[in-house]
Amino acid sequence: MASGALDFDPSVVDARTVAESMGTDPERGLTSDEAARRLASAGPNEITSARPVPKWRKFVEQFRDPLIYLLFAAIVISLAAWLIEGAEGWPFDAIVITIIVVLNAILGYWQQAKAEHAVEALQRMSAITATVLRDGVPSRVPTRELVPGDVLVLGEGDTVSADARLLSAATLKISEASLTGESEAVLKDAHTLPEPAALGDRLDMVFNGTAVTQGVGRAVVTATGMATQMGQIADLLHATREDPTPLQREIARVGRMLGIAVIVIAVVVMATIFLFFGVNSVDDVVTALLLGVSLAVAAVPEGLPTILSVVLALGVQRMALHNAIVKKLSSVETLGSASVVCSDKTGTLTKGEMTIGRVVTASGEVMVTGAGYRPEGRMTHDGAPLEEGSVLWRQTAFVLVGGSLANNATLREENGEWLVQGDPTEAAFLVAEAKLGASDRRTSRFQRVGEIPFTSERKMMTSVEADAERAGKLAVVAKGAPDVLLRRCTHVRVGDAAEPLDDARRARVLDDVERLSGEAFRTLGVAYRRLEVTEPPEMDESLEENLVYAGMVGIIDPPRPEAAAAIAEAHRAGVRVIMITGDHPRTAARIAEDLGIVEHEAVAVSGAELDRLDEEGFREIVRHRSVYARVTPHDKLRIVDALQDDRRVVAMTGDGVNDAPALKSADIGIAMGRTGTEVTKEAAKMILADDNFATIVRAIREGRHIFLNIKKFLRYLLSSNMGEVLTVFLGVVLAGVIGLSHGEDTIVLPLLATQILWINLLTDSAPALAMGVDSEIEDVMNHPPRSLRDRVIDRRMWAGVIVIGLAMAVATLATIDLYLPGGLIEGSRSLDNARTAGFTVLVLAQLFNALNARSETGSAFQRLFANPWLWGAIGLSLVLQIAVVHVPFLNTAFTTSPLSFEQWLVCVAMASAVLWVSELRKLILRRAGALPG
Repeated sequence: MASGALDFDPSVVDARTVAESMGTDPERGLTSDEAARRLASAGPNEITSARPVPKWRKFVEQFRDPLIYLLFAAIVISLAAWLIEGAEGWPFDAIVITIIVVLNAILGYWQQAKAEHAVEALQRMSAITATVLRDGVPSRVPTRELVPGDVLVLGEGDTVSADARLLSAATLKISEASLTGESEAVLKDAHTLPEPAALGDRLDMVFNGTAVTQGVGRAVVTATGMATQMGQIADLLHATREDPTPLQREIARVGRMLGIAVIVIAVVVMATIFLFFGVNSVDDVVTALLLGVSLAVAAVPEGLPTILSVVLALGVQRMALHNAIVKKLSSVETLGSASVVCSDKTGTLTKGEMTIGRVVTASGEVMVTGAGYRPEGRMTHDGAPLEEGSVLWRQTAFVLVGGSLANNATLREENGEWLVQGDPTEAAFLVAEAKLGASDRRTSRFQRVGEIPFTSERKMMTSVEADAERAGKLAVVAKGAPDVLLRRCTHVRVGDAAEPLDDARRARVLDDVERLSGEAFRTLGVAYRRLEVTEPPEMDESLEENLVYAGMVGIIDPPRPEAAAAIAEAHRAGVRVIMITGDHPRTAARIAEDLGIVEHEAVAVSGAELDRLDEEGFREIVRHRSVYARVTPHDKLRIVDALQDDRRVVAMTGDGVNDAPALKSADIGIAMGRTGTEVTKEAAKMILADDNFATIVRAIREGRHIFLNIKKFLRYLLSSNMGEVLTVFLGVVLAGVIGLSHGEDTIVLPLLATQILWINLLTDSAPALAMGVDSEIEDVMNHPPRSLRDRVIDRRMWAGVIVIGLAMAVATLATIDLYLPGGLIEGSRSLDNARTAGFTVLVLAQLFNALNARSETGSAFQRLFANPWLWGAIGLSLVLQIAVVHVPFLNTAFTTSPLSFEQWLVCVAMASAVLWVSELRKLILRRAGALPG
């Protein structure tokens, strides 16, 4: 058992014998304690991928970067110069650069670890689950906790998460394409094979990694984890590298562009130094080389990809707290750009608490009170309580018991709360049956012997039951859309007798369907047929002919109170909402009108109408109509494709296995967390833990917010680094103007290499990361969706980067000129003191820039203190800069000298120029009507 697999081929052994050998009761499954013991012994049910990368190797990986190689070159250059000059004192430049390299690596490792931990947490939230029998009760457990001997309960849409031997199967079809490559679903059978067979021919087995496309079944787990067939060929399942998203491609493009530009700038700066100052010593060459290398390192925000990953991961974790579990970080970019949301009705726009409110039979109509799954309520007819035992009571019981037989849901009470396992619509029959008091009669009289499962194409389900009151003779009970059932019926039950179903009676039933649908009821009919045999027949659709129509129920699912507000919010944000449902067109139209999906009187387009349209007509309908009813999964896929062809970014919800193609095709496929099948959850990019439409709109808002935060730290990093480059370049070119050269032959620079690297370390990490988790400054839902074709870093952002970078450079160089003798402004301070003041101004200017960069158009004073993390990062950077200026050994390391209090005030005032330049630019943009960004 520890290996997680049997030592014999279970496909050629009787299922009961297999269960016994696994120490399992096929009717009750394992106990919770036994399952825990086996999990500890066999290990988690997981396919082992590549061996995890050790922490030390992840840390070493931080040094594998072209920019770090440049810093290593700087260390070598500095040490070589120190040795050439006699190795006197400490090689402070080399030591400082080494410390900066190590600190950069530590920061990079920490950020990467934080992103990985966030992703792991999300994976745990979106973990696939399976239904198993534990302690005799069906329970949902994470698939990694499956153990050999568990009894799987399989239904349409489930993912098979372990190898298992079938105990029973009813029209069970399994898609095994991921394992065998066979595109057609395989019809499974619990009968023992006479001899060993190839993998694709083991009809009495189900395998890990496959999916249930139809039917139901139970199976005992025979192998888990690496002992499964999928585990044995795990190398074939390793995920391929995904194509980068537009955002990732743009970040890479900007990185390449900056890399080329920086090399050019560094070469130009070094050439300008040699041109203006000449080369008089080895020290001059070393100074120029160190400056060029440091400038290249400072100009490129090397932490950008890591910060991007951390910001996305933290943002997605915030979404998860609000029940929107985004499976892939890159999907956030698309989510924020969604322009259309195609939503199912039941459980998403409505509460999903299906409640039978009407029972309509040929003998009369019954009103049912009570809502939700608590079986408490009354049944009345014409305002009076329904009399038990009356003809109408018996016919009502016939309908509700029939609907409860053609049913795979379970209803149970746990700690005072009524819980549903299975389809909420099916559960509604169980609740209404309990209100009538007929549940015990059903369970004692009938026993299921076969089933023809529901499919979205058939729109009905049939159960074959052995009737104890008829000496075990069989009865066929069908439940489905009334119009579908009527086509298979020849008689109608009137009182206790079956009478021919003539045209008048058919018309009356259809009129009742229209009437109830107009009152927002979903209608389901019940029909039956008695067989004069006791042996189970072949389970095929021939059993569903010559039925007797018993009646129908009207099921109400009230709209969620928050859905209408969420739809209004989506419309305000320029996001179109489309409702796609399998319900009756009038039911769909009424709900859509109540929720405000359409402004005028709603008219639903049916699947039949869509089928009659040519391709151009179909596209035209999709452009203008927002309510679709009685649609098939294929119709959903066509709607998504038509919207995407119209250049829309589409989010699509779904819960059934047949929704998976549409979800996969949509830009953002959204699976239902509560009612969604495991196949749907695998196909989706996002899972709604609460099945609530309002959560989708909240996620779109969060997606837009995350994207704006990404733009914030991009704006901050690029403009700050531009300030460093322009400071050095203009400082060299204008050295004579601002008094830097003052007649000396040696190279005199506005900033030293170690100072530039310090600025880069101080301002590029903590403030940028804090900006990535900034609160919402502007209302992100007050403007239309961003097109995926729009550049993340557009012309307006580049213009701002250059303007702010130039303002930083001017403020820094003006401060140096203020304190140096000569230049435009006569000063009297030493070079080290003047350079320290300029160095401090550039640091402070970048901290002011962290406030500027929070919005492209909004004032920096708007919600100024809304982000405590940003103020913490600014405070930390300020404290470290004060230390560099005033701590003696740091003065030596960075060639700085202490500043007076008056000089600090001047530095703050000069650095604040960045803030005022930015505020003026934003005012101009606001008056020009620019959108926030």
